[in-house]
Amino acid sequence: MHTAWPETAMPVIESTINIISALLNREVTYTIYLPESTTPQSLLLLNDGQDAEALQLKATLEQQYERYGIDALMVVAIHAGEERIQEYGVAGKPDFKQRGDKAGLYSQFITEELLPAVYKETGFSSFKTTAYAGFSLGGLSALDIAWNHSGIFDKVGIFSGSFWWRSKDLTDGYTDADRIAHRLISESVSKPDLKFWLQTGTADETADRNKNGIIDSIDDAVDFIKELEAKGYTRPADIQYLEMVGGEHNPATWAKAMPKFLCWAFGS
Repeated sequence: MHTAWPETAMPVIESTINIISALLNREVTYTIYLPESTTPQSLLLLNDGQDAEALQLKATLEQQYERYGIDALMVVAIHAGEERIQEYGVAGKPDFKQRGDKAGLYSQFITEELLPAVYKETGFSSFKTTAYAGFSLGGLSALDIAWNHSGIFDKVGIFSGSFWWRSKDLTDGYTDADRIAHRLISESVSKPDLKFWLQTGTADETADRNKNGIIDSIDDAVDFIKELEAKGYTRPADIQYLEMVGGEHNPATWAKAMPKFLCWAFGS
């Protein structure tokens, strides 16, 4: 059952498009959300766009325009394919099960095929802010792509990010140094001009590798923030962290967090 939002002064128009990706060797579906009769000032790419309805994305955008006056946005919600777990991840660094081995191709698809197609389709290609966001493994993917293409992206949103993504199994001599996202930051010689928004929920999971009474998703997110700080990013100027009491690993929780992300990324 969806929440009933108030009438909005800026309706959002939704259109779904299919393109053939030579890089991914498949058809890719994406849905564009544009404010009616208004030129978008900013762009948001969103992984796992097939969940947009569960996220109440269209209604949330309309509410944010009405109540908080965020930038007029073009949102491109990219639907995941059957190989989601291979296409999402960190480019060139699959996990211990070789998941994410197509993350490099997915990154190329975003920058070389999707964005040019979107610019051509809509006629919009210049934006004040360009952000990339995603959920769970899609959040890790958004981080990796934004980190490596900071000439395109200004901000990244990571909802319940898969910061546990690791190069060794827990039973194969794993240490926290084997977390791939953390190494992406610590081993980078550069400090991209990016800002970061992270969310976790206290009920994201129940796993607690180090038995410290804190679930892994929170430990991993906090440690990731520490890596960003070690690189020279600061809170709150560059990093925002939302820990939701009772928040779960699902679109219902992420839908509740979405307005806060939108205000942070695109607030006037």
